[in-house]
Amino acid sequence: MNNSPVFIFDLGKVLVDFDWSRAAGKIATRSTRPPHHLAAYLGESALLWDYESGRITRQKFFEVIRDGVGFQGDLKEFSSYFADIFSEMTDTIALHSELRRRGFKTYIFSNTNDLAIEHVRRNFPFFQNFDGYIFSYEVGAMKPQPEIYSAMEKMCGQRGADLIYIDDRLENIEAGAARGWRAILHETPEKTRSALAEFCEL
Repeated sequence: MNNSPVFIFDLGKVLVDFDWSRAAGKIATRSTRPPHHLAAYLGESALLWDYESGRITRQKFFEVIRDGVGFQGDLKEFSSYFADIFSEMTDTIALHSELRRRGFKTYIFSNTNDLAIEHVRRNFPFFQNFDGYIFSYEVGAMKPQPEIYSAMEKMCGQRGADLIYIDDRLENIEAGAARGWRAILHETPEKTRSALAEFCEL
């Protein structure tokens, strides 16, 4: 086994910020109901959970929202609004670039959906520079469920303290730590950089 640590990054609120209100406002302009009605479908909703865990398709996700808010456009238009919620978190992206320059392997580990990933891949060049990607919708499990952590271990071929994991959600970090991963709760780029300094020089 390679003794060099690998670094695992959550995506949302770590490498890219996101704002659901941007999507809600755009979708509402083509709907019969105001933006606040979209709160039932975006963010932390059961519908989004089903979509991001691979239980329902993109088409089904769209149809439920379309029927629920009276959206008047097609799937292509909806997709362009729904996915356009992201902005780069440049300090953390720069931190990742430093790790890559030092030769460390890095992975993305995200609760997400295919529309979001297609948008990020198309619009943010940094996204290409990882050794692998674990997405909840492909695995069929969401952090902090153990199956998705097992998938990450299988992909990178390492376990326990060889994995250094950065995530903004405490429950996700705790699940990683319970498997022996060295877990860092991301609160600010400065705090994360300081925590990483315990494991490698930056």
